[in-house]
Amino acid sequence: MNTESPAHVVIVGASLAGLRAVETARDSGFKGRITLIGEEPHLPYDRPPLSKEFLQEGPPTTAHHLPEVDTLVDDPNIDLALGTRATGMDASNHLIRTSDGFEILYDAALIATGVRARVLPGSDRLAGVHVLRTLDDAGAIRAGLDAGARVVVIGGGFIGAEVASAAARRGRPAVVVEAAATPLVRAVGTTAGAALAGLHARHGTELHCGVGVTALLGNSRVEAVALDDGSEIPADLVVVGIGADPATDWLRGSGLTLDNGVVCNENMYAGDDVWAAGDVARWNNPLFGRHMRLEHWTNAGEQAVHAMTNLLDPLEATAYQHVPYFWSDWYGRRIQFAGLPIGEPTVVSGAFDGDEFVALYREDDRLVGVLTLDRRGDIMKYRTRIARGADWESALEIARKRNKSVSHA
Repeated sequence: MNTESPAHVVIVGASLAGLRAVETARDSGFKGRITLIGEEPHLPYDRPPLSKEFLQEGPPTTAHHLPEVDTLVDDPNIDLALGTRATGMDASNHLIRTSDGFEILYDAALIATGVRARVLPGSDRLAGVHVLRTLDDAGAIRAGLDAGARVVVIGGGFIGAEVASAAARRGRPAVVVEAAATPLVRAVGTTAGAALAGLHARHGTELHCGVGVTALLGNSRVEAVALDDGSEIPADLVVVGIGADPATDWLRGSGLTLDNGVVCNENMYAGDDVWAAGDVARWNNPLFGRHMRLEHWTNAGEQAVHAMTNLLDPLEATAYQHVPYFWSDWYGRRIQFAGLPIGEPTVVSGAFDGDEFVALYREDDRLVGVLTLDRRGDIMKYRTRIARGADWESALEIARKRNKSVSHA
């Protein structure tokens, strides 16, 4: 590892993590050259609204570009390479190859290439079949919704649920197809997954669980989705939400360790003056004593700040300790989660079949996770306690006090 301040930093990935890394470098007083490589032609933009406000009926309300992008445009010592893919890396020689044929030398690099949405085999031959990852994806899905398309969502995860919610709020409920018996089991557990699935039924969305997709039917445009129970669902718009994989293909042969992402130590260091952040980074989170890779907007920003700080001063590098957090909006309801979904949760306020709830997750005697529905004032209290390593009894005491205050409100 080079312990001197780098003269040239290359950041691969121009979404939130890449932008936060640039901001951190400049805010830290780094005046050297920065090259930011981004596969999309757009300046960094806000991704979470793409599956939320952007799909709502009426004029788009999303402010596409993050306000901090002026940092990129106005700084003469920042080279923007948008619409450019990184195609290879030689980490030992500090070199990155790009799709336009250039080879870029660097003193230190930060990888923030995120993930690629999984696709169904053969789906690229049919118009009307989309994933939802980019601004262009969201624009195509919105156009289908505007045209009154019959919507089928493949995958019962959070992104798919938000698309279904948008369709329902336009008065054309979608059909959601989920291969597992219960959606969201890995994300929140079986009982909580079943409870959240109930929101679909309450708002007219048809949910098929425990059934797989065998084919997308149509000539040049999708017309139906064939299921393995022999049924067919008519469709003009199919949104595929079956997960994503870290965007590391270009790093094969780079010399870095790849295993469900770019493998880093607790400081976000991957080796050979390379650091990583965001959805692509798999690191040892000392707060939980686990290796993890997160596909969360909050983590991408916070992790990029930490990784760039360490990159600029590696001798003073510190461990990145993070309590995962994400939110999702379904049918006008706010779902929030913090921590890890270990085991099945205990409802400590409200009820799974009610209008709101707080559910806690434990590992041995430690609070490790919290899931809430329409309890925005609770989630960060518990997230703070998780970060402090709160025990289970102290978590229950918070719930008792909160329930008492709510009952007297």
